[in-house]
Amino acid sequence: MDHKRILRDLFKAYYDARKHKRKSTGVMSFEMNYEQKLLDLGRELVNGTYKISPSICFISFKPLQREIFAADFRDRIVHHLIYNYISPIFERSFINDSYSCRLGRGTSYGIKRLNHFIRSCSENYKKDCYILKLDIKGYFMSIDKNILYQKVAEKIKSYRGDYFFDLDWLLGIIRQVIFHDPTKDCEMRGKKEDWAGLPKSKSLFWAKADTGLPIGNLTSQLFGNVYLDDFDHFVKYQLRCEYYGRYVDDMVIVHRDKEYLKSVILLIRQYLQTELSLELHPKKISLQPFQNGVSFLGVIIKPYRLYIRNRIKGNFYEKINDWNQLLINNEIKFFKEYQEKFMASINSYLGLFKNFQTYKLRRKMLSEGLPPDFGKHIHISDDYGMISRDRFKKDGKK
Repeated sequence: MDHKRILRDLFKAYYDARKHKRKSTGVMSFEMNYEQKLLDLGRELVNGTYKISPSICFISFKPLQREIFAADFRDRIVHHLIYNYISPIFERSFINDSYSCRLGRGTSYGIKRLNHFIRSCSENYKKDCYILKLDIKGYFMSIDKNILYQKVAEKIKSYRGDYFFDLDWLLGIIRQVIFHDPTKDCEMRGKKEDWAGLPKSKSLFWAKADTGLPIGNLTSQLFGNVYLDDFDHFVKYQLRCEYYGRYVDDMVIVHRDKEYLKSVILLIRQYLQTELSLELHPKKISLQPFQNGVSFLGVIIKPYRLYIRNRIKGNFYEKINDWNQLLINNEIKFFKEYQEKFMASINSYLGLFKNFQTYKLRRKMLSEGLPPDFGKHIHISDDYGMISRDRFKKDGKK
């Protein structure tokens, strides 16, 4: 096993993990003598003494109420190391229309693909077609770890490329991450009332033994795609659903035959139950003609036009307002420290909006939603499609 190569890759994973998060407490703490800490972490990984640290558990209410387990920064570096090693292997087998946690295939791509599906299936809106939407009940909390690990191990072992690392060594680390129970010795943040109203199917504290992955970890996002990879191929090629796409557990199928889509629901339910121990959400099954429109990934798609959902607009306004308060309260120093995180967040929204006819909306959000002196700190592009720090000065002035 190439120890030097692994250490070099560990440094890369460290830089990946800290991107846009350098001012967070965990990252700042690790950066103190980080080189020695990475050497120590590499030594533990190589000799098999690496142990996962306790997570921080809290409830996030945006965009929806969710239970989050935030891994220690040291463990997030390991997550990035695993991702960098095995993601290229799985990318070879993922279908094109799996949109989550994949470079170049995010929400914008998923929206474009569904719009293309509808136009193609309806022959540019001239013929009838129907849209089936499905959702898996408590997906991440229902993932069977034994099934998941078997899928990961089989795929990596079948890889025909050259390994520079010991395969059993990497699988041992992956197994430790998959079977780790973050509910043990975790640090609880927030109030007990924050969990009120959260269904048991959305909490790891109620999950069965060896079941469920924590939302928030990079490895969980990758493994979520791995777990449904065979299912994607089943729907796409065995059921012959040409116009099929999936974002995490949000699935959509477009077809001309309404009765066929009804039959597909039963086949999909059977496959999920028997092969993956998953259950379709009974209240999130939707089958309707394309003329009615469909909501997917924050956008409502209708013939000839697309609309940004009001919830997404509201989240964008709230994000801007949060940062406005830093300027209103004259906390410019604090704003400077977090400018990268702020710009990344705002630009992610603008990147989505730019795919649609939203120039007036973007102009209104950025010109009317920001305080007059905001331009002293952030530059807004002429098309209101991006913000940058091109004009950012050390003293906070132009």
